[in-house]
Amino acid sequence: MAHGIVDVARAAGVSTATVSRALRGLPNVTAATRERVRRAADELGYVPSPSAASLASGRTRTIGLITPWVAHWFFANVIEGAERALRAEEFDALLYTFEVSRERRRRPVDPDVLRRRVDGVLVVGLPLEAEEVATLEGLELPLVFVGAGAPGQVTVGVDDVATARRAVAHLAELGHVVIAHLSGEPDDTLPWSPAVRRAQGWQAEMRDRGLAHAGLEVHGHFDVRGGRASMHALLDRRPDVTAVFAASDEMAMGAVLALRDRGLRVPQDVSVVGVDGHEMGEHLGLSTMAQNAHEQGVTAATMLLEMITGTPVPADVVFPTVLVDRGSTAPPCDRIVTTV
Repeated sequence: MAHGIVDVARAAGVSTATVSRALRGLPNVTAATRERVRRAADELGYVPSPSAASLASGRTRTIGLITPWVAHWFFANVIEGAERALRAEEFDALLYTFEVSRERRRRPVDPDVLRRRVDGVLVVGLPLEAEEVATLEGLELPLVFVGAGAPGQVTVGVDDVATARRAVAHLAELGHVVIAHLSGEPDDTLPWSPAVRRAQGWQAEMRDRGLAHAGLEVHGHFDVRGGRASMHALLDRRPDVTAVFAASDEMAMGAVLALRDRGLRVPQDVSVVGVDGHEMGEHLGLSTMAQNAHEQGVTAATMLLEMITGTPVPADVVFPTVLVDRGSTAPPCDRIVTTV
């Protein structure tokens, strides 16, 4: 005969609400009571039902996950890490994708698609306007950002400015002077977006080293195709480029393809370094500023669950990035530059 939560409550001498809180690890239950409830549940063979717990608590046991893409490396890894952390606590993820473009800003994030459907919101790599952040805050739900946090919000990510500066410093220390930058979306101007911050880091390092950077930035749209096209455009304008810092590994891969299209060698003719730690980069010998996107997802989801239970969390968690030299950077060589 199957036993229910009422049987456990009777055996432990507590209310059914206390049984629910004790078995789910929620606060305001003493250690002695928690142990008594767990022992009674074990003896009766009671396994709590997630759906019943949700009904009792008024919670959906679902997290709203907002992101612009799911196919790109960073986003896929963050989402995978977050989902694993959520599943471990018997939570589900409800995925919403919103493109990054000026057109999207005319169709902002609609909070009504989340209302009464989720217990918290995780925003992955989507730079939101201040008004959009305010609408999400109006839901009065725990809110965590990964990779593109607005000021005053709980954020998990990397130091984008420092990451860019370290990449550019690596190229400059090899002897490069004409160091170009493949940045993200051309209409992404929000000061807290990774694209803007990485471009700022590139500019700052170039400026501090006395290197000119005017006319050396092109937009690669954070994908291989965009990186390839933008690298071709850059070479048409500045054939004297000897090094490239790309704001993502996927753009860096596109740059490598474009250089090969032109008969240029990497790194003998042009050095290339990206950001991420994409698995394909290892096969292509791509140097990168590596980050652990999977663990960022795990951390963000765990923090969100803690906020749901009222547990304090830090306002900002910064993950390190590490320069991984796989051979796509080298000192500049003297090559003959021809213009058409």
